[in-house]
Amino acid sequence: MTKSNIHSFHIPVMGLCYTVDSPVKVARFGISSVISIIEDRLVEMMRKHYYPTINQPFEPISNKVPDYRAKRITDYLNLVNTIVEEQMQKLKNEAFEYGSEIVKYFEMLPKDSTLKKLYYDMLECSNEIEKKIKQAYLRTQLFAGSIDVNIMTKTDRDNRDSEGKVIADGSDAVAALRGYVNSDLTNSSVVFSAGLNPRLYIYLESFNAFDPDENFEFKKKVIIKVSDFRSALIQGKFLAKKGIWVSEFRIESGLNCGGHAFATDGYLLGPILQEFKDKKKELSDTIFDLYKSAINKKLGYNFTQHPEIDITVQGGIGTYEEDKFLQDYYNVSSTGWGTPFLLVPEATTVDNETLNLLCESEEKDVVLSNNSPLGVRFYYLKGTTSDLEKQRRIAEGKPGSPCIEKHLGFNTEFTEEPICLASNKYQKLKLEQLKSLNLPEKEFEKQKVAITSKECLCVGLSNAASILYDEPFLKNLNSVNVCPGPNIVNFSKVVSLRTMVDHIYGRIDIMTNKNRPHVFVAELNIYVNYLKEELEKNVDELSDPKKASYYNTFFTNLFEAIDYYHQLPADAIAKRKEFESALLIAKKELEELKLAYFTAPTLVSI
Repeated sequence: MTKSNIHSFHIPVMGLCYTVDSPVKVARFGISSVISIIEDRLVEMMRKHYYPTINQPFEPISNKVPDYRAKRITDYLNLVNTIVEEQMQKLKNEAFEYGSEIVKYFEMLPKDSTLKKLYYDMLECSNEIEKKIKQAYLRTQLFAGSIDVNIMTKTDRDNRDSEGKVIADGSDAVAALRGYVNSDLTNSSVVFSAGLNPRLYIYLESFNAFDPDENFEFKKKVIIKVSDFRSALIQGKFLAKKGIWVSEFRIESGLNCGGHAFATDGYLLGPILQEFKDKKKELSDTIFDLYKSAINKKLGYNFTQHPEIDITVQGGIGTYEEDKFLQDYYNVSSTGWGTPFLLVPEATTVDNETLNLLCESEEKDVVLSNNSPLGVRFYYLKGTTSDLEKQRRIAEGKPGSPCIEKHLGFNTEFTEEPICLASNKYQKLKLEQLKSLNLPEKEFEKQKVAITSKECLCVGLSNAASILYDEPFLKNLNSVNVCPGPNIVNFSKVVSLRTMVDHIYGRIDIMTNKNRPHVFVAELNIYVNYLKEELEKNVDELSDPKKASYYNTFFTNLFEAIDYYHQLPADAIAKRKEFESALLIAKKELEELKLAYFTAPTLVSI
């Protein structure tokens, strides 16, 4: 029994702070989770919070210290690792009695778990000597969940020294990676998201932490989050040539997710999973052919076989039936449950005001916004303190935020040093430029909204931890924003960790929206609405052949997905009648949409 198969789900990274200490909360129960490590000031704050819990003094790592960013990250990960190891040692020594954490560990396991069957066998044993022998064995089979980390590859701003020179290997993502590599974590993974970053991936090659031993086993692994098969193949091959093995491809729905949403060209989760299922051997063989040559040159190993590449999936999963179908039909190794865990204080870090807002959220409150300074669509919950503060600043004629962290500062339109689109400095300069254009009022207001909608995420996605733990993050900057996926509206109660796990495994049902559509239908509807919005926004450009071709592909992929869903096995989908009906409604809406935008004589036919 290894810790990789204790549970069939994992908790993905959420925001900056929402899973920043999730391993401290859930790893001792065998549940894997992912920490965001890009925001080092948040990491420093968490160091300050957690050192007293193990009766050790907190020693600040000043930003004057060379390579302070990486050092903060290394120390925090070591701290989390120490805490989890101590928790595991305590748990292993507990008595098998009602209310103990060791009992909770076994009770939360899925019913088909071999370890859970051994646990029940122990409970049924009447011979006390034999029972103690069985208990002793069970204690040896307790493993912590993985302490994994996330690096969003796009957040890789260059950092400069006191003389203004770019620090070599000092960019945000590169420094974060170095911090992770230098940590004591083993049997852990770094999860790269948001696409291929050549500089970051090339830097990977300089470490031996990701090298296999002679048995093709790793202390630290690489996971790539992708939205389609092509991305997996490209990134897997790129890394394989450098002697880096990708142990897992984590498929996430392009739009039915939380945080930043990277829309595909209408290519939906079901067909994507089918492609991975059909081409998994092709994917692993292609990558291995490149990898074995690179690793032979680097380490002298002559591998003839490779370990299985795990395929996992996340994005909008809400029921046990969906979870089981995805795992059984598509042969995925694990499913990611993110957004629902925002309502589990035992697993994630959310301040009370935001927690209440999440519980009360309705469909109209969760928007696929343009608020991110990265220029990528971003799921956003309206009514947060950050949202209200942004509106207040706009009303006072002082839009934008103080830019303290600068992690998303990439714009050089007005300045030599890159600045953030959400900063008050950029928005002031951009609005001045906008006023000088003498645009019609309607167009001016439209562009003004686009400029001022950008919102600080570095601080907003960190402040929940600051508020909950009463640890100052940044002086006078206390607003919170949160980025749940649209699935949040189907859950409206704060629940315990065990309750959420029981829901995932079908032992109870805590979903409050009983009319929630199937995860495939929910994603389809989101894409139809997204397409409609894009067409409305770009209506003046639809005569461009390139634009017409793009939308033709988008429509085609959505229609093909609908056909694919109709052909799924009859017993694969619960509430099949409602499922089929929803597909027909979506198809009709798509047909009407296509007819509305591509029949006018001035437009290019698609």
